[in-house]
Amino acid sequence: MYSVVLADDHPLLLRGLQGLLKTAPDFNVLAATASGAQALSLISDLRPDLAVLDVSMPDVGGLEIQRTVFKGRLPVKVIFLTATLTGRQIADAISMGVCGILLKEYAPEALLDCMRQVASGEKWLPPELVVRATSAGPSDSPQKLDLLTVREREVAVQICGGLSNRAIAQKLGTTEGTIGIHLNNIYRKLEITNRTTLAALHLQYMASPNG
Repeated sequence: MYSVVLADDHPLLLRGLQGLLKTAPDFNVLAATASGAQALSLISDLRPDLAVLDVSMPDVGGLEIQRTVFKGRLPVKVIFLTATLTGRQIADAISMGVCGILLKEYAPEALLDCMRQVASGEKWLPPELVVRATSAGPSDSPQKLDLLTVREREVAVQICGGLSNRAIAQKLGTTEGTIGIHLNNIYRKLEITNRTTLAALHLQYMASPNG
């Protein structure tokens, strides 16, 4: 059974999500809140397997919570619920390792499928949202990724999965300093300066016919 924290500032939707998850024996809702700040506190204290978060909450939004989760390397898989999300926000979310993005209009039908896929270690990133993210990304051809070495490509894939340099080093069996060198080389070859742009470029590359 997977533990879950829910956060949405719309009471009716929050109750609806709780009711839906009560019908799923593989999920256990530890807490539900309308406050982003409280959601962040609950995630930190309870360490759930999954956090289903509204992107737009009046105090602390889902993106800020995800940023804290990413920087703190908290062991929680984040799923965003959203009515509207810009391409830049989607690219930022992906670069910080969000595991799922679900439009609220599809939530009643698709939420359980999304949560099960994310819980199993997969991503839930609908193609129409990926397209929106890549349209906000760099204007240069994504085929520049062909300039990278095999090792640099491995590092780029892990970065786009939201891993920190330290986590990538552990996964690839090398040092954090070596990953930093690879990352600098990647930025230089692609003529970019940050993880968000790399994530958008990589998604664009994977969506291209040669990706």
